[in-house]
Amino acid sequence: MRYAIDIPNFGAFADVRLTADVARDAEAAGWDAVWVWDHHMRDPADPHADPWILLTAIALATERIRFGPMVTPLARRRPWDVAKQAVTLDHLSGGRLTLGLGNGSRNREFTAFGDEGDLRTRAAMLDEGLAVIDGLWTGRPFSFAGEHYRLDEATSLPRPMQQPRIPIWLAATWPVRAPFRRAARWDGVWPLRRSPDGTSAPLSPDDIRGVCSTIAEERAATGRESAPFDVMVDGSTPGDDPARAAATTSEFAEAGATWWTERINTSRGSLEQMRRRIRQGPPKV
Repeated sequence: MRYAIDIPNFGAFADVRLTADVARDAEAAGWDAVWVWDHHMRDPADPHADPWILLTAIALATERIRFGPMVTPLARRRPWDVAKQAVTLDHLSGGRLTLGLGNGSRNREFTAFGDEGDLRTRAAMLDEGLAVIDGLWTGRPFSFAGEHYRLDEATSLPRPMQQPRIPIWLAATWPVRAPFRRAARWDGVWPLRRSPDGTSAPLSPDDIRGVCSTIAEERAATGRESAPFDVMVDGSTPGDDPARAAATTSEFAEAGATWWTERINTSRGSLEQMRRRIRQGPPKV
């Protein structure tokens, strides 16, 4: 199992220099990745930073750890722009980017700006956008004719540094099958469970076993069962009780998760308390 921290792109972390400092702290403390949220707005209003600028700062501030957006709602971004931004960060960092994509969970972040609010339509745009990104990353002339996107002999260079491609992870709501069918075609999944109010609810080790079984079935059906695939689970562990923290993560590792992501947000308390948890290091099994 590998270990990441997950920080928002708003509030204190809208300060790009602070986020770069936090990434340096995470690398020094032994974490394996830093993920950044991709949100436009919240109620009540908070300062927000563009996640791609934050990721650029992280790339320049670190040398070892992976990083990426977790997750970018692809329907409110042009897929060819995301393809180019991802490749640029991939080269800038020496091949350390993981691209997290999804549908987005807050309709208001779409409708407030005139973007698509219907979840089914956004899912169709996500599928088409994934095909567009993958096609552009070949570096060869690429055409695409879909309901939402059309490309005519478009070429995007350079190709990604990572091959066969930059890893793409998909957010997927458990236990709905369709999002996991989509995720199984790519490189990893972040399974989520939504409460009635739209907030994230915790998954159990049994849930992760179900996720892994579903992914294995879907990948076997398409001949991808031998290729590497990551399953991420997120949660909170006490940095001052390493034994209890490791016991928590070991349950999920045994269930099949390959990444643990530590939530670093206001639920931790003050900014200094958040930074203290990062400096305490990952809850290694």
